Amino acid sequence: MTIAKALWKGVYPAATTQFAADLSIDYDATQKVQTALVDDGVNGLILLGTCGENNSLEADEKRKVLAAGVEAVGGRVPLVAGVSEFTTARAIDYARDAEKLGVDALMLLPAMVYVPTTNELQAHFRAVAEATSLPIMLYNNPPAYRVNVDFDTLDALQDVPNIVAIKESAPDTRRITDVINRFADRYTVMAGLDDVAFEGLLLGASGWVSGLTSAFPEESVRLVAALDEGRIEEARDIYRWFMPLLHLDAEHDLVQSIKLAEQIMGRGSERVRMPRLPLTGARRAQVAAWVEQCAATRPCLKAAVAA
Repeated sequence: MTIAKALWKGVYPAATTQFAADLSIDYDATQKVQTALVDDGVNGLILLGTCGENNSLEADEKRKVLAAGVEAVGGRVPLVAGVSEFTTARAIDYARDAEKLGVDALMLLPAMVYVPTTNELQAHFRAVAEATSLPIMLYNNPPAYRVNVDFDTLDALQDVPNIVAIKESAPDTRRITDVINRFADRYTVMAGLDDVAFEGLLLGASGWVSGLTSAFPEESVRLVAALDEGRIEEARDIYRWFMPLLHLDAEHDLVQSIKLAEQIMGRGSERVRMPRLPLTGARRAQVAAWVEQCAATRPCLKAAVAA
């Protein structure tokens, strides 16, 4: 299967960026995280999304992370670069550089901090798309970014050929059906919020952009595969096992929680850059307990022992 045909299918973890003790980027460790996820069967990677701490990195660091990702796993699975900038001009420059560095697609966010009007949002998306030939997935996450990629915007952008998908992270899953009913196959829909991913996939999302997959990739891959095979009960059982851990993806401290889960599972470090701080106290104990409970009862581990 070619990269183009594989886009927007299956499980795409939002890979984390790994830091050394001095909080400089540990590029080797970041590549190991990426390679391990691909080895465990994920279908693609989001580089420098929210979990990649995009907005905590300097411009040159972002380019280096993308280059390192292409070096580590380029060609094995699609690589999608998050585009999260404060201005449209910076987003254009970044998108062009990402294309030159060899990523396969972009995940485009509204401009950070400023809350745009509908016309401004449309203009931002259109300007970035026109600056690159890469396929683009728009990222709709109203709770996190205070911006809704509304139907007027999707209507207005239908003539932009490389805007082809939407990551739907609105917590109301009715939105997925409304998008599909209104636009048919014009936009591919990806489930983007972990604790409604099962519902989103049942409703027609083609894949899952996931946070907690970084800690438990095998179960995440199996959940989506089971749905593709029509094994609804198996997928539901995995989903129920995964809760309440999946709820963390909808919390303000999702990055710290996911990186702590990675560390507990031996897949990375919990280090984050300020203004984020690692979890402490009761919250850390709570998240750790959920991770350890999932680790002790893993469905894929049970299946391997039974076999």
